[in-house]
Amino acid sequence: MMRKFAIAGVAGLLSIQSALANEEAMSADKAGDFGEQIIVTANAGAKTETPLVELPQPVTLITSEQYLSQGAISISDTVKYAAGVLASPYGRDTRVDGFSVRGIDALQFRDGMRDIFSYYASITADPYNFSRVEIVRGPASVLFGQGSIGGLVNLVSKTPAFKTGGELNIVYGSYDRKEVMGDVNLALADNLAIRAVGRVRDANTYVDHVPDDRVMFAPSIRWQPTPDTDIVLTGLYQEDDTGSTAQFLPIVGNFRPNPANPAGRLDPYTFVGKPGWDRYAGRSLQGGGSVTHKFSDNIRLSLKARYIDSDLEYKTHYPDSYTYPSDPFLPYAPYGTYGRTIGLYAEASDARMNVFSTDNNLQFNFNTGANIEHKLLVGLDYSWNKVGKRYAAISSTLDDIEKIDLYDIDYDALLTYEPTGPFAYDSQKQLGVYVQDQIRFFDRVSVVLGARRDHVTNSSGQKDNATTFRAGIIGEIGAGFSPFFSYTESFLPIAGVLTGPGGIPGDPYKPQTGTQYEAGVKWQPTPATLVTVTAFHIKEKNRVLYLPNSVTAQSGELTTKGIEVEASHRLPGDFELLVNYGYNKLKSEVNSSLEYMPRHIASIWSTKSFGVTDGAQLRLGAGVVYSGKSKSTGAIDPYGLNPAIPAGTLYTVVTPSRTTVDALAEINWQNWRFALNATNLLNNKFFASCLARGDCFMGAPRNVMGTVSYRF
Repeated sequence: MMRKFAIAGVAGLLSIQSALANEEAMSADKAGDFGEQIIVTANAGAKTETPLVELPQPVTLITSEQYLSQGAISISDTVKYAAGVLASPYGRDTRVDGFSVRGIDALQFRDGMRDIFSYYASITADPYNFSRVEIVRGPASVLFGQGSIGGLVNLVSKTPAFKTGGELNIVYGSYDRKEVMGDVNLALADNLAIRAVGRVRDANTYVDHVPDDRVMFAPSIRWQPTPDTDIVLTGLYQEDDTGSTAQFLPIVGNFRPNPANPAGRLDPYTFVGKPGWDRYAGRSLQGGGSVTHKFSDNIRLSLKARYIDSDLEYKTHYPDSYTYPSDPFLPYAPYGTYGRTIGLYAEASDARMNVFSTDNNLQFNFNTGANIEHKLLVGLDYSWNKVGKRYAAISSTLDDIEKIDLYDIDYDALLTYEPTGPFAYDSQKQLGVYVQDQIRFFDRVSVVLGARRDHVTNSSGQKDNATTFRAGIIGEIGAGFSPFFSYTESFLPIAGVLTGPGGIPGDPYKPQTGTQYEAGVKWQPTPATLVTVTAFHIKEKNRVLYLPNSVTAQSGELTTKGIEVEASHRLPGDFELLVNYGYNKLKSEVNSSLEYMPRHIASIWSTKSFGVTDGAQLRLGAGVVYSGKSKSTGAIDPYGLNPAIPAGTLYTVVTPSRTTVDALAEINWQNWRFALNATNLLNNKFFASCLARGDCFMGAPRNVMGTVSYRF
């Protein structure tokens, strides 16, 4: 049987790898792999079959068994127990998944190819459709092309195995959550199998009038015409009907008191919109495939491609918290009751997104000496994306904008709009060539060297070229200790042009670039235990700054320094312990009104199994996630409405630290599983983020789900 050997790399001066420790255990039944254990080697950190412990780059692997046990209902939830990763930095958002890695927004990939190219043009991915989630910390452009400076999150789709099995789950939970999930694998022959993963959900959320409905179906087929050839075809149909749980409520009357209003603070989950009109609803169709072929033990070809067709309807209202952030009611005092009346933005958009991606490489294994082994990877990837949008929106002038009593909204009276006319399209093409050599000396020391050249063009005629490099070394020095050091680079093209006062267009944006130095040590005293400590230093250039009066700029540098610790101890079928800590400090040379992330993030998760009567097994689990306080700085009066306040006067908003507790109780008996999950068990009402630009976002309240599963 194949095994799960997951030793995830580490990140900065302290980062511990998430490893599926004991090679003898951790039956993949629980992970939905129908009895086959999997040695996880090929991964987002290398694109080759290499144990993660031999990579001088931090990569964390999270199995579906782990994140579903932790109560994950979104992709953001899957990464919240990883070192250096902040999940849902602006609270739960039913529109998009959000996570920052090392203090910087991370990009999302699927099966090694970028998944998201535009905000509010696609729906969120379903965590039940994936076998694992991989987190690459730090710049990773050599293997993936344009990408996040801080890291990326790669989703690995479920694919067929050559053994028949499956499961059916019925779930009921908070906010009248009702859903059915199924995962069925059928071996048609020794070399042919099909698989189908699906979900049907009818649910509300903790914000009134915001549903969370979904239909998802993902079929796949796998064929091995010869022992050396493996062909996999995958498909996806997904339709969501939801809205926005992020209501953009103002700081005053929410996070801070409203002295002008005796009514005090708002309900933090107040719905601001028109019931039945505000929505975020879309459909995604995807089709892809991969072909791997071994010409010999030393030459391997890998080809893969995917096409995405997405349609989305997004309609929303949100209050004007931005004209005068420190007192959003002040600009509207002449129009109503001061302290209650506020402006209300309304926007409606239709979006279409089409993406084609392909990644192809050849791997050559050879020796240049008796004790020097090489894995040489030569690859070419290409992506094309086209995003079209059309809008309808209310005028944003103080006289014309709609006004409401935020404490007593007349929902029926709110105006609505319908987008009409042609779609405005933007497109981008990227072609990249990469080469990587993994050199293994005396089966103790591994060196990775890589380089890449990219050419990017967009529909406005803007062209960008970039060359990126990576280098790293890791070696075992005894007693399970393996120190490592790495240098990595990244770039991210930015479409558009600089704008001057009044929005006057200027020169095209330059690509964002990043470099990282990292050093650390991995310690694996036993196969069941892995500890990683790492330190990192990232320097980012050319970040876009959004300034008052519609001005944008690219200036200064953003420096991120930090340490991460990630530790795991697993006795599969018995005990599991994960401990994570991350510290990062962001510093900008200019006042960029950046939304700073917490400096401290920590988490601990543990489960313990107990045998009970008649072969039944009880499994109990609990976890704690801590995020430290965060600061955001911005202008008090960005539009110069108050002549008594000097232009550029700043103020700082500090979001307090927050702690949440999760819990699991599970009984497995014969083919049955009965589980009860609770996230934010103590129902801590907390602010995920409050920004100096004027708005606050609430964290998700307690969510409880009961699941009955039957496996066959």
